[in-house]
Formats: sequence, structure tokens, C-alpha cells
Amino acid sequence: MQIPDWVKDAIFYQIFPERFRNGDPANDPPGTEPWGTAPTRDSFLGGDLEGVIEGLDYVANLGCNALYLTPVFKAATSHKYDTYDYFQIDPHFGDDAAFDRLVRGVKKRGMRLVLDGVFNHCGVGFAPFKDVLEKGERSPYRDWFMPYGYPLRPELPNYATCGGVGWLPRLNARNPEVEAFVHEVVLHWLGRGIDGWRMDVPYEVETSFWRRLRQAVKARYPEAYLVAEEWRDPWPFLQGDTFDGAMHYRLRDLLFDFFLKNALAADSFARALTLLRERLPEGSEWGMLTLLGSHDTPRVLTECGGDREAVQLLFTFLLTYPGAPMLYYGDENGMEGGNDPDCRRPMVWEPERWKPEVRAAVRQLLALRRAHLVLRRGAFEVAYAEDRVFAFYRVLGGERALVVLNNTRVPRQLALPVSFTEGTRLIEALRCQDYVVEGGHVRLAPMEPRGAWVLFEAGRLGPDPAVAGDPGR
Repeated sequence: MQIPDWVKDAIFYQIFPERFRNGDPANDPPGTEPWGTAPTRDSFLGGDLEGVIEGLDYVANLGCNALYLTPVFKAATSHKYDTYDYFQIDPHFGDDAAFDRLVRGVKKRGMRLVLDGVFNHCGVGFAPFKDVLEKGERSPYRDWFMPYGYPLRPELPNYATCGGVGWLPRLNARNPEVEAFVHEVVLHWLGRGIDGWRMDVPYEVETSFWRRLRQAVKARYPEAYLVAEEWRDPWPFLQGDTFDGAMHYRLRDLLFDFFLKNALAADSFARALTLLRERLPEGSEWGMLTLLGSHDTPRVLTECGGDREAVQLLFTFLLTYPGAPMLYYGDENGMEGGNDPDCRRPMVWEPERWKPEVRAAVRQLLALRRAHLVLRRGAFEVAYAEDRVFAFYRVLGGERALVVLNNTRVPRQLALPVSFTEGTRLIEALRCQDYVVEGGHVRLAPMEPRGAWVLFEAGRLGPDPAVAGDPGR
């Protein structure tokens, strides 16, 4: 499977632009509420592209090298999944000049930019839909949609929609004119400097539509990253002819089962993880967008019931596991929030309100991933899975890293069987402690409750990944 090479080293940071930072109050929509106000489904807080530009150094200093932005095109809502104009930046986010500054700022920092593509549906303000509303069967755009009758009635929709919502009319993706329009949009913004697309609800559209789109994209932009939103089985999208990867919500569910819900012991978790991995076609794991939270889920600290040790265990797994890991804005600081709209609270910029132990752990893990190619591109092997302790190797050439996760709440005495050569000195990177392989084992005694270890052979650790200061502030 041909996945853009840069994706294998990518660490994504997801931004919901309306809630990240208000960089230009002059473009705030009427009724914008003060930053920090609890969001509702209909409220606006003023975030914009200028705010994203202002936050680029923050993201880079954190250790992420790729951005995924939820929709930025003209729409009526704060989330912008109801597109009115696919070729115009939403005026409350900025304009073409702001977008071009964003692209330049991203490239200046050696980062990548992925946008959100919403092509299953549009908003009621989309010009072709407005034409059908006005002209009914006489509209040249009537076949762009799927009406049940005329005239169209958005208040009780008599046409196909996304989720039964009248203000989200569904596009007729089987119409060649619609398909050509989508190709035009996708290629236009790639030509403007973006590096890929995350496609919204692609499972609502026939897979052949996405195959043809991939052909059009890769013919001109072979290094563009195409990733699918998928909550169930991503297998149909990962055959090498459709998407480069998918959002790995199934992995997220499995991690929560083991680390949070105690629904699985380590050995059953290992079996379930193996089955999940075997379901992915060969090579496709490198394109998977791995995550603990997004704009569509409660925040990870909230999912963990405020348990910061659990959050650190989850981030240790995420940032040492194959795939392209993604952080949802603010999770690195321990932001909280339940389901939508609560998970879309405005970014907390005051350091005194951050959870320092969560932030320190995430930054240290990000530094480790950046420093070690084996953590980004190494093969995955289960090393140990007993009771509530799970360990795995990452292997690349002659280099081998060992990640150990203790999901028990009490200290443990454990002589961990390992495949390192007898007498090998190992350095644990999170604590900078030394261990020696004796009798084919590493003695982790005592294992701290809810602790994590990342071990490298001595001489391979490289620079100290610990961060003395915090330039990300």
C-alpha cells in the first residue's frame, strides 16, 4: 500500500477553529460570546484562522508537525459542516489572504496541513440547493440532490439529508456533475498548498466514488494524504485504491476497554489487539490516524473520570504505537468536556489552569517519538500480556524499544522476560533509570501502580527527551 512517506513521521494536532483562538475580533459574528463561555450547539466564541496562525508556534513547540482543521469554508454554524461555499473561507474565520498566511506559516515550520472535506452533504445556503428550493423541478441542479417531492420543505425535509436534519441536504454523489464538482474543490485547495483531506462520513457514499477521487488526486499530488472518518470496520477503505488511512476509533474503543473499563485482562486485550491489527491490510497501519479523542467524542480526561494516571497510560500507548497519532486541541493540557458541544470548549490558554502532570507527560512522550525513528516506523510485536501488565516491542533494523504498561493500582514485583541479549544495559527513557538483562529478564521491582516504562538499549537513547522549560507556553 502506497502511503505518503511523510505521514509515517506525522504527529497531528486537531484544531476546531472556532474554539482554538480569537486572533481577529473584527471578524467575529454578531452575538459572539466572551472567550471561556460554556459552548452551546448554536453559540459562537470567535475563533478564526488568525488565531490558528498565532498558535502555530505553540503547536510546533509542543512537538506536533501536522495540523488537521475541521471545516473552514463558508457556512452558517460554528462547526461549518453545513457548507455554503466550498471555494470561500468563512468570513468569520478570515479570507483568502488569511488562509495563504496560514499555509505559509505551516510550511515555514516544516509542518503539514490537512483540511476537512464534507462532500456527503452541504448546507441549505449552498447555491445549487438554493436554486432547487426556488425553482423546484425546473432547476438545472435538481439532480444534485435526492428530493422526494416538490416544493422542498427544509422544516420537515422531503429530501435526503444527513442524519435526518433538514439543514444538511444530502448530495447525490452518483451524479457525474456532483462528482466533477467535488474533484474541482479537492484539487483546488491542494493547489493552494494543503497536504491532504480528512473526508467526513465517507461510508455514506459508494466506495467507487472515493476510488475515482483518489485517482484524480494522486495523479497530480501523489504525496497528498487521504484519510477517512470511520467508526466501524475501515477494511473496505484500506485496499490501496481508496484512502491512505482512517481515523482509528476502533483502536480507541479497545484501549478504553482495557485501560479504563477493566473489561479485558492483558492477555485478552493482546488477542483483541492482534485481531484488530490482522484486520488491517498489510502496510495500512502506517496511514491510520490514531486518537484518544476528537470533536465528536468526550475529552480523554473526562472519559477517564479525571484520573490523570489513566490519561498518561493512554498517551504512552498512543505515542509509542504505529500509525499517525493525533492530539485533540487542549487534551495535552488536561482540558475536560463531555459530548458535543461540551467537548468543543474554547482552548484554555492560561498555564495556571493546565494539568501540569498531564502536559509534562505528553510533551515528554512527543519528544521521545520525535527522537526515535523506531517509535515512528518500527514493527510492532507483543512482548508480554499477563493479568493487567501489557508490554510490546517496536523493532526497526537492529534497534528494539520496549514499552511496558502496568494497569494495576498497586505496586508489582515483575521479572519481565525479554528478547534482548544477556547483559544488555537498558535505559528507561521516562525516568532515566538503568536496567540490566539477567537470565533473560528485566527486573522491574517494584513496578509503580499505573506506571509506564519505555526502554532502549544503552547507546541508542540519544538526547535527554525531558523538557526543562516549557517554550510551548
